[in-house]
Amino acid sequence: MSMFGDGLDAAVQKAFTRPAPKTAPAQMRYLVKQLGGTKAVAQMLRISQRTVERYVKDQIKKPRPDLAARLEREVKARWQPQIRAKARKKAATTGGIVIDTRARLGYTAPIGSTDQDRIRHPTVALPPRYAARLFDAQQAGASDSELQEIAAEALREVYFQDGGRRAGSLEEVRFTDVEHLEFDL
Repeated sequence: MSMFGDGLDAAVQKAFTRPAPKTAPAQMRYLVKQLGGTKAVAQMLRISQRTVERYVKDQIKKPRPDLAARLEREVKARWQPQIRAKARKKAATTGGIVIDTRARLGYTAPIGSTDQDRIRHPTVALPPRYAARLFDAQQAGASDSELQEIAAEALREVYFQDGGRRAGSLEEVRFTDVEHLEFDL
């Protein structure tokens, strides 16, 4: 499970204009239409082609829990790609992104400062350039730790340094033990 990647996806999904299909047969029909056939869907979901056909014809209505999770994940990943792209572009160019987290935050600073890590709960609006970096890294397949580093750098600038108005000598922000993480566009 990718906490940062899933959080970014959830933020973008809030921009959807229509709800994604909810029932398994409707989700299966959507995937068949998107991928151009039952064979491709069967390979992607690791089930038989005949099973896909039975879902499409409403002969099966209730999937196993593991299949239901894979089915929902694949549908949401493909649902409304233009709306998804527009939301990412807006966040990366004008809107920025809001991060709400509860995590252990600390920093490296000169001797004499109180740089001990402690649990903090900041809700901070990040500038568009950080939203762009997060989305670009996610699209490039960055790991959760790489996304976490970008978020830590953004928190250093916005939360600790307040855009350059204070704590100018901070070198590095430690962002660990994430208990809660939510992004919003």
